Amino acid sequence: MLLGAVLVLLLLGGGPASAHAALRGADPADGSVVKTAPDAITLTFTESVGLLDDSFRVFDPDNRRVDTGEAGHADGRADTARIKLPAKLGTGTFTVAWRVVSADSHPIAGAFTFSVGTPSATPPALPGTSVENPATEGLFNIGRYLAYLAAALLIGTAAFIAVCRPPDVRPLRRLLLAGGWALAGSTVFLLLLRGPYEAGTGPAQALDPSGLTRTLGTRPGLALVARLALLAAAAAFLLWQRKVLREGEREQPSRVAPAVGAALAVGLALTWAAAEHASAGIQVPAAMTSTVLHLLAMAVWLGGLAALLTLFYRASVPSRVVGRFSQLAGLSVTVLVVTGVYQSWRGLGSVSALTDTTYGRVLLAKLAAVTLLLLAGARSRRTVTRERTARSMTVETAEKQEAQETREAQETREARVPEPVGARAESAAEALAGARSDGSVDAPVDAPVDAPVGGPVDAPVGGPRLPEKPRPPAGATLTPAEDAQRRALRRSVLAEVVVSVVVLVFTTVLTGTLPGRAAAEAATAEQTAGLPVASVTTVPFVIGSGDPGVRGVSGQVQVTLDPGRVGDSGLQAVVYGPDGGFVSIPELRISFSLPGQDIGPLDAKVTDRGGYWAADAVNLPMPGTWEMKVTVRVSETDQVSESKPVEIVR
Repeated sequence: MLLGAVLVLLLLGGGPASAHAALRGADPADGSVVKTAPDAITLTFTESVGLLDDSFRVFDPDNRRVDTGEAGHADGRADTARIKLPAKLGTGTFTVAWRVVSADSHPIAGAFTFSVGTPSATPPALPGTSVENPATEGLFNIGRYLAYLAAALLIGTAAFIAVCRPPDVRPLRRLLLAGGWALAGSTVFLLLLRGPYEAGTGPAQALDPSGLTRTLGTRPGLALVARLALLAAAAAFLLWQRKVLREGEREQPSRVAPAVGAALAVGLALTWAAAEHASAGIQVPAAMTSTVLHLLAMAVWLGGLAALLTLFYRASVPSRVVGRFSQLAGLSVTVLVVTGVYQSWRGLGSVSALTDTTYGRVLLAKLAAVTLLLLAGARSRRTVTRERTARSMTVETAEKQEAQETREAQETREARVPEPVGARAESAAEALAGARSDGSVDAPVDAPVDAPVGGPVDAPVGGPRLPEKPRPPAGATLTPAEDAQRRALRRSVLAEVVVSVVVLVFTTVLTGTLPGRAAAEAATAEQTAGLPVASVTTVPFVIGSGDPGVRGVSGQVQVTLDPGRVGDSGLQAVVYGPDGGFVSIPELRISFSLPGQDIGPLDAKVTDRGGYWAADAVNLPMPGTWEMKVTVRVSETDQVSESKPVEIVR
């Protein structure tokens, strides 16, 4: 049902913008050849970006670092990055590696080349553009996961105490303290690692004062500092309410306590919304509101489960407490479904992104885990309903039995009504007179005149009192049926807690994954906003392997069409041997044909440029799947031709 709702909303489409910045254009452009050296390099992105101390690295044709100025924004525009170049740059092919921080706090990086005058004889290898250091990224993700888990424990346990009102909250105080301290520790941990995470350096740089100073000036850093301040306020609030935490439902909280607690919870949730995907892209106000509600509902549900499970193992849990939490969990699930559908639509952008992007596949895995969680929750609700029904029937049966016993006692008393006291005295006097005439002994003087025959002295006049059946005291041992139901509920809640941990893992992964909408926008920006996209095709070849007595020659030709669109494209071809090294051959011919339109073959007229083959302009006039034929000649008599399809776009 949830997945169906997601698909329905996806079909409605959406706006073009999204979280995670994408490179829209570069000046000079990737692969371009300019006559004179530019005085600056300017990058344009799809949204605002933050700059680092090492946002640009420029390398000359000899792979030496070029001294550049300080990175800044072009003309004050936050969606640009610019760096000044030295006056005497030289000629050849230069390499640019860049790194910025997207508006949603995630770093992005890339590299490209441009040439001044004529390209270098040997194309330079692009530097590594890994966005994160693996060790730093792993530690940072662990810190984010612990922060989510700690927030769920802190907010969920507090909400459980406030709404469900368990009679004994002493077992939950440790859960509150654990959640608070874990959230504070993980926040400090993330604050220290933020600098190395953005710069792509190792964890050892976490204690670098300059990195920490820069982090404190960014929006994610300020959000983490605000989280620490809110945690200090939450600690003061819990100290203010310590009597409630000690006495449980016997102590009523003040009237302003729920409002203060809710405000602190909303503030904590905002520290995530202000520094994650919700803070950038389309519909930012609605997205941040949805994220806050989603986080709070998640914390109330999952943290409440942990609190309920703790009480099951540490203290007796009245049915009314379980019933209140069942209602609270139902409300939380409703909020989660509504906000989750909206955030899925906002992050994906299309149905195909569910399976074609990493974000979509992780989201499907999370939906599967949430489905299991909902099934476990439904089982718990059924168990609670059965327990309530059984308890109601038990109480009703006991009341009926008590009423029956009361009626039977009344009937017994009515059947044994004694004679009036005066009549009994008169009969006793007559019997005494008769006994004296017979010469019998008088009755004792102190014998009570009106004592009933055969009954105790203090028996009531109305007959003997039947013993009242004692009621079981509160907290008495459960019946076997009730105990079995309670064990089943405990197992069901434990299953919910285990699955909720998996859901939190997927949630953490999603917050660090490029949304499907942003991935599609990045590809569109590259193709339509002036950033060339090179087409690279590898053509393997083998010569002479089938001829007896002739030593076979094998290798591959890597052909690059830049930008690989309709019109003129530059072509570069490099021949590699079987060991992956460069190979020099006497002749290489490349031609293109479009069989469906009866065009070609068009000779690319490549020439040997000393280590590679190239053509400055190959004109392919129509889009479609062209057939590229590569002919490799290794001697006067040995050559081979291979064909590969090449997609040309507008």
